[in-house]
Amino acid sequence: MSAENFYYDKNNLWLFGYGSLMWQPDFFYEQRVRATLHGYHRQFCLFSHVYRGTPEMPGLVLGLAPGGRCDGIAYRIAAADAAAVFDQVWQREMITAIYIPHLLPVTLFDAESVTALVFVADTSSAQYAGALSLPERAAIIKTAQGCRGTNYAYFQNTIIHLQEMGIEDAELTSILSHIGIT
Repeated sequence: MSAENFYYDKNNLWLFGYGSLMWQPDFFYEQRVRATLHGYHRQFCLFSHVYRGTPEMPGLVLGLAPGGRCDGIAYRIAAADAAAVFDQVWQREMITAIYIPHLLPVTLFDAESVTALVFVADTSSAQYAGALSLPERAAIIKTAQGCRGTNYAYFQNTIIHLQEMGIEDAELTSILSHIGIT
């Protein structure tokens, strides 16, 4: 899917972040609020051949896998910035087409529901790694590196920001125990 073929409301653009978009948004936004997406959960389930790994030694990045819920951040984008932010985020997230973009309802911290742009893991992609065990994920995260740095730094930044928001993620905590770095 191309950005040109994806319809969104430029006057009411919300974006849901659950990984690096939480701690490195790199775009202008009007509002940033904790939010929950139902029906998906955060998982290190996508091989990264660019940002956190290489084709020869892939890293792992977060995706939204079916089932459960995911707590993260919803960003409200000003109408004047919507087209530029959409293009910027699309280029960043769709670099190797491992996500399927959706407009999905998210619940904001104050219980208001909004429709947000959400990037969900493409389970049909050759880069989908959902079947890896926690020890296998930990081994990859501990050693991989790509053009944006180490896979472990990405993992660590995600955990730090989740902790700062008071969000417990059992899978990430389990991966951390398998990595064995303190």
